[in-house]
Amino acid sequence: MLTTNYLGLELTSPLVASAGPLSQTVDGVRSLAASGVGAVVMYSLFEEQLRTEVNREIALVEAHEESYAEATSYFPETVFPSDQSMAHEYLTLVEQSAKAIDVPLIASLNGADLGGWTEFAGQLQDAGAAALELNIYAVPGDVHLDGRTVEKRHVEIVQAVKERVSIPIAVKLSPYFSSTGQVALSVLEAGADGLVLFNRWLQPDIDIETLAVVPGVELSHPSDGKLPRTWIATLRNQTTKSLALTSGVETADDVIKDLLAGADVVMTTSALVRHGTDYATILLGGLDEWMERKGFSDIADFRGMLAVGSDADGTTLQRAGYVAALERAKTTYGSLA
Repeated sequence: MLTTNYLGLELTSPLVASAGPLSQTVDGVRSLAASGVGAVVMYSLFEEQLRTEVNREIALVEAHEESYAEATSYFPETVFPSDQSMAHEYLTLVEQSAKAIDVPLIASLNGADLGGWTEFAGQLQDAGAAALELNIYAVPGDVHLDGRTVEKRHVEIVQAVKERVSIPIAVKLSPYFSSTGQVALSVLEAGADGLVLFNRWLQPDIDIETLAVVPGVELSHPSDGKLPRTWIATLRNQTTKSLALTSGVETADDVIKDLLAGADVVMTTSALVRHGTDYATILLGGLDEWMERKGFSDIADFRGMLAVGSDADGTTLQRAGYVAALERAKTTYGSLA
């Protein structure tokens, strides 16, 4: 049986379509749901897009606020562009998609500050989102900003959104903290119902011919799954709340590894972009075949089997793993300095 529980939602399978380009239309969302995934996470709406839209509307209103009543026909139609706004389009897509599928639809907000998150989170709940994923993309540009301030901001965002909505929320974290585990647990203590590990920072490249910085997005690869898998295994027995792993899913083997580490659900977009939405059926088929071969009738039978024990000394365990890896490397590649 492939059923699982994520954020208090009963899912028919542990594979979840993560936020990405495949969920930008109702047909796209419907196709993902039909592939066998347990839930669909909408593509992320960025805080900056909401801010730009709000500022634009304010500027348009202020530009004409001194006009006489007789000249109301002078106002451009775009003064009140809510029907065409990005926020309205996203809310409409959430509402239509939630009604079109029989699996939970999770809305995604991508930001780095409180901004208009709380108000919009409430609107997403009203539109039919079963849960919210807060994709906190906080890349401190100020090199003098201390780590505690950044961590506190995460907690404040969670608390503010949690006070505004009654549906469950998950937080998509970055792995780049001085104490990732402590931040993860603090976010959960602040009210988050689960974690999504991890957000990938987009790292630009340099074009040496044009002498320019080139932004870009790359699909994840199986090796990208090792870092979140390590932290899922570390956190699994430290919390009863939901843990989702994203990045690095390419084959059924990757899904199995993530569940063995302790993930409640395994999220993927890259594999579905590469191979098509129907590829979810292949991933789940591989998982089902492995379970039958190993004698597992339920995901709960093996989830977290390889997670770090709750009473284990994490530091000692990590050191032991590091030493063992170096010893293995010596055998494979020769002595390493």
